[in-house]
Amino acid sequence: MLKFILIFYFIFQSLLTEEYFLTLRNDKVNLRLGPSFDYPIKIIYKKKYLPVIVKDKSENFRKIQDHEKNSGWIHISQLTKKKSGIALSDLILYRGPTLYSKPLAKIETGRLLIISKCKDSWCKIKSEDYSGWVKKKGIWGRL
Repeated sequence: MLKFILIFYFIFQSLLTEEYFLTLRNDKVNLRLGPSFDYPIKIIYKKKYLPVIVKDKSENFRKIQDHEKNSGWIHISQLTKKKSGIALSDLILYRGPTLYSKPLAKIETGRLLIISKCKDSWCKIKSEDYSGWVKKKGIWGRL
């Protein structure tokens, strides 16, 4: 019986710790060493809508990891569900969601992309003055 309870407990815990993407709400967000304002600041992010993956939670703080594998704790008030991504490699921005549509620009590795929608293997994005479609497989973030 004890084995059954332990197995159930570990399955339940794994369901509760499902990872998901959020983005930074402001242009300045503090990443802390622990889940409280008492912990020192590890990194100050200066990029609004930077995507992060939530790994754990503790009350009003979320343990996150960014695309460069930096991790720490951020207060939930500094996170939003807005869709964004980071270009993992150089991408071509197209007018439509097909390789046969007109290429508009080259999106460089590391560029922040605001995502309006995705379908099949393409996402419609905006990055500074450009908007169009890129292949989904080249993006890290909330799609």
